Amino acid sequence: MTKPTWEVLETHLLSDNWATLKKTKLRLTFSDGSISDQWRETYDRGDGAVILPYDPVRRHVLLGKQFRWPAAHNGEDPYLIEAAAGLLEQADPAERIKGEAQEELGLTLDRVEFLFDLYSSPGSVTERLHYFVATYSADDAQQRFGGLRDEGEEIEILDIPLSEALTMIREGTIRDAKTVILLQYAALHLMP
Repeated sequence: MTKPTWEVLETHLLSDNWATLKKTKLRLTFSDGSISDQWRETYDRGDGAVILPYDPVRRHVLLGKQFRWPAAHNGEDPYLIEAAAGLLEQADPAERIKGEAQEELGLTLDRVEFLFDLYSSPGSVTERLHYFVATYSADDAQQRFGGLRDEGEEIEILDIPLSEALTMIREGTIRDAKTVILLQYAALHLMP
């Protein structure tokens, strides 16, 4: 048996607008020596970070609700409830997520805790998300709307009990994968 290998045979740029879309021809050599030539597309918009602020005293979490075109495109309610997130744009993940928490949730965080990084859709999307949590209190969560207007954002800030957020997952109200992952993490490890 041979070790599986791969090589890039050719690459074509399909789009370089908001992100980069490429079409690549690969040659995979499997462990039995057989060869498979495959075309794959990759969508690259850079890596990102996401955070779930949680209040262990009240057992609350802080989330945002904002317009998302892909949901509208699919004919669904386009206002999704999500954990605060953003692209790294070459910044340190911990520092960048503090900025996103301020921009999207009006929350100033001194400390954040890194959990893990994950690929959300590795079949075609190159983005790797760095997951964080941080504590906050009721006094910290006073802002009703966040987001940057010059980036086309208006984010309704939701300070809700974790139990309600978990119910919203079961009812299909929260449909964002990164948010579900963080809420399940909170239920298992932060506020069991």
